[in-house]
Amino acid sequence: MKFAHKILIWYAQNKRTLPWRRTRDPYKIWLSEIMLQQTRVQQGTPYYLKFVSNFPTVKDLAQASEERVMKLWQGLGYYSRARNLHATAKMVVNEYEGKFPETYQELIKLKGVGDYTASAISSICFDEAEPVVDGNVYRVLARYFGVDIPTNSSEGIKYFKALARKVMDADNIRDYNQGIMEFGAMQCSPKSPDCKKCPLSDSCVALQKNKIDLLPVKINKTKVRKRYFNYLVPIFSQDGVTKSVLKQRKGKGIWQNLFEFPLFESEGEINLSQLTPSLPEVLPLEDVPEITEFNDKAIVHKLSHQHLYTKFWIVKTNTTFDDAVSLSELENQAVPVLIADFITTFKNSYF
Repeated sequence: MKFAHKILIWYAQNKRTLPWRRTRDPYKIWLSEIMLQQTRVQQGTPYYLKFVSNFPTVKDLAQASEERVMKLWQGLGYYSRARNLHATAKMVVNEYEGKFPETYQELIKLKGVGDYTASAISSICFDEAEPVVDGNVYRVLARYFGVDIPTNSSEGIKYFKALARKVMDADNIRDYNQGIMEFGAMQCSPKSPDCKKCPLSDSCVALQKNKIDLLPVKINKTKVRKRYFNYLVPIFSQDGVTKSVLKQRKGKGIWQNLFEFPLFESEGEINLSQLTPSLPEVLPLEDVPEITEFNDKAIVHKLSHQHLYTKFWIVKTNTTFDDAVSLSELENQAVPVLIADFITTFKNSYF
């Protein structure tokens, strides 16, 4: 029995019931694929359902404000995906009359759509014989065929794409592509795969050569950078309402266009006496404020390439600000999950 045939049989017997599997609507398939990049199905599913509920069509998404899109995305991480999602929705509406392209070659022209996403949409929605290659597929192919070429090298990317095309079932491409991805997620898992119950075990090279834990090979290119964030949280009364201040992040760094409290980034963890001299450049005040440390231990917020050691400093002041936000409105702002978690904890302790 051929490799692809075994994958199809396994998929028919073991596939999960997922909301995007009940449709061929390219908008919804695209939405799910973008959300599931670097995100587990369990985490991504509630976000998918939330977006479909708020934006039933690509036109609804295109017409939404960026703040609303980012707020709904909050907590899912990799926020550039949300910005690309919004930009692509506008592109589909403005340049394609609200209809997604039906071929791989046209889909890949869309912002934020790469080889994998274009392959997934074209095959799942339009039955185009285009193989998908994601992390799950790399793992299945590398182990089954015993390939030790690094998956994130130029050679590896080309090799695995060609191998995926060679072994795919072109006549059943929709189920085959979903099947091999599902197989990698559930059966041929990264750690402790259940090889005894695997339908491919009799011909899996990695199993025969005891290389399950060694494949696939990936070049470690990532160096984790440590950063030290000090958020200054102004608390003041204005028009009889307790308020604070949020600033929008600009530039190409993390959390672009999301909101945060005024930030002082230091070289390492600092105490109040070290923070005080830098206060005026971050938060111009007309009085001498009362400053307290909200968390004595830094909160370590881990991103893919950065670890943020974060402290929040409560700054009680009589100075008022034009761009003030009431404490009751803070939770409605589009902020990173690190800030959102603080707002929830702070409000619970403040009121």
